[in-house]
Formats: sequence, structure tokens, C-alpha cells
Amino acid sequence: MSGLSVAVLTARDAGIEPVLQYSCRDRNLLGMQSDLLGAHALGVRNLVVVTGDVRGVGDYPDATAVFDVDSIGLANVVSRLNHGLDIGGQEIGMPTAFLIGVMVNPGAEDLEAELRRFEYKLDAGAEFVVTKPVFDVATFERLAKRLEASGVPVVAGLWPFESALNAEFMANEVPGVRVPDEVVARMRTAEAAGGARAEGVTIAAEVGRALRAQVAGVLVATPSGEADDALAVLDGIG
Repeated sequence: MSGLSVAVLTARDAGIEPVLQYSCRDRNLLGMQSDLLGAHALGVRNLVVVTGDVRGVGDYPDATAVFDVDSIGLANVVSRLNHGLDIGGQEIGMPTAFLIGVMVNPGAEDLEAELRRFEYKLDAGAEFVVTKPVFDVATFERLAKRLEASGVPVVAGLWPFESALNAEFMANEVPGVRVPDEVVARMRTAEAAGGARAEGVTIAAEVGRALRAQVAGVLVATPSGEADDALAVLDGIG
């Protein structure tokens, strides 16, 4: 199911204002503009625009990726829509009123390149930023001063591990993710005692509490989409 459909259903059935994460990967430029105008007509106002992961892994590795633009280009598209103009410069009538969010990765290997892209996103109209998952305060601190200087609200991404294998995979196989050795060790010890899932929640909550004074909020995503784990992290943050 598309993220747009879930956003609309969440607003309708749960009464929760959704934030739609929209990727450049799966639609061409005209399709993205159509989706965005449709989302606005259906009441969606909050976006996080992302470039999207390259295909080749996951359940559908042979699916085609489009990438007419990246997240910087898409932020520009949304900003134009907010000013009443489509991608061709034609007036659309009533301007959209999207709040534009973007992502930044504190664990990026080339931090200066990541910061340059973040500045481009701000120039394109970004109004808030969500970080990729952080697993310790030191990783977040790599970007903290620049994020604060930007003046836009920052939402910290949290990811509670479910197993030691999950932690090891993120640490060793996912580019741009920094997982401290001590966190992996804690997950291994907890798994041996039968409490890996609870320890993953505890670690994520610890990071959330440590960052609370520096961020406007947190985004909790779980490996298997378990809402209970996400809620437990939020309860742990307090």
C-alpha cells in the first residue's frame, strides 16, 4: 500500500495528523507532482521528501528505480507548488500549503558532503529535518551545531534493535550507519539472556532521553514495524 494511502487512512480512521514520507525512486517527475497535488487535495500537509534507496536488495530487487530528481530537487518542486507554480512554471490556482521536511544522516562517512546537501535542502525550502537513526549521542553531536544553526526544528530518528543479529547487520552492512561496539555487545549479552528486544527498546530510549533537550521530537521506526516497540521507546523517553 502506498504511503499516501496510509496517511489518508491514518487521518480518517485514527484522527492523527500524518507525516508522509515521499520518495523520488518510484515515480517520474510528472507522477510525483500528480501524487503531491492529490495528497494536498486529500488533506495531507506534512511531507518528508527523500531520494530513496537504490534497488537491488529487498523483496523486489529487479524493480526499476526512476530518480528523475533527488530529494533536493523534490523539495524545490514542493516549494514551487507552495508558491502556486507547477514544475513547468504554470500557475496551479490555489497554492499548496505543505510543510517540507528533509532527512540528514549524522553517521555519513563524508560529513562535509552531507552538510552541503543539507544546506541545499534548506535553500530549496526545507522547514524541518529528520535524522537517520542514531544509536549514540556522539553520532548526533557530529551535526548538532550545524543543525542548531540552521534554525529549523530537528527530529531525531531512533531504531530499537530486535536482536543481536539486527544490530550486527546495521553496524557492518548498512553504509552511513554508526553503531558503537558497546551497543552491539549489549545486544549480544541481552540476547544470551533472552531479553534482546527489551534491551533494544532500552537503548533507543536512552538515546532519546539524552537528545531530548536538543531536538523538537523523535521518530521511532522499528525493524519489523511493531507499534508496541515504538510505543515502549516513547514511554521510556518519558
